[in-house]
Amino acid sequence: MDPETRAALDAHRTGALRWLAGGVTAAVLGALLEATTAGSTGRPVLVEFAAVALVLVGLIASVVGIGGLLRTWRWRRALAGTAWQHGRMWISEPAIMAFEPAGYDEQDPDDAPVPLRLLSTALWRTRAVQRLHGAEVRAAPVGGGHWVFTADGLGTVYGAGVVRRR
Repeated sequence: MDPETRAALDAHRTGALRWLAGGVTAAVLGALLEATTAGSTGRPVLVEFAAVALVLVGLIASVVGIGGLLRTWRWRRALAGTAWQHGRMWISEPAIMAFEPAGYDEQDPDDAPVPLRLLSTALWRTRAVQRLHGAEVRAAPVGGGHWVFTADGLGTVYGAGVVRRR
């Protein structure tokens, strides 16, 4: 695996670890808040609400972090066994795009771009991907109808699912 791909996957893993650490921290703080005020009488409703909210948000963030770690692990395994394909990325809607591999011939009826939908719903990720319109990218299938892609200087990898035609 090339150093840039390794660095991009490491950046993705770091983001997942941040989600996991933040989630665990929030859940623990919520549990501690609940435990320290459990025996007191006349406890404000706001404190109870804050404790429950911290635990719930912490659990959700932890699940997001674990999902990110599993995705990074799966992508790393898949990329170890496949090569990047170079091509162009065309964005048609905020999270809808098409990858045209190098050598794509739009005159050839058997040649079609790969229609993709961005997996992330984060606004900042969607905007970062929109800036790739017409750019040279590297993409690779990672199984299960999913692809990952990156570009020079991007510093991370993005996941996308193949859009099924109806």
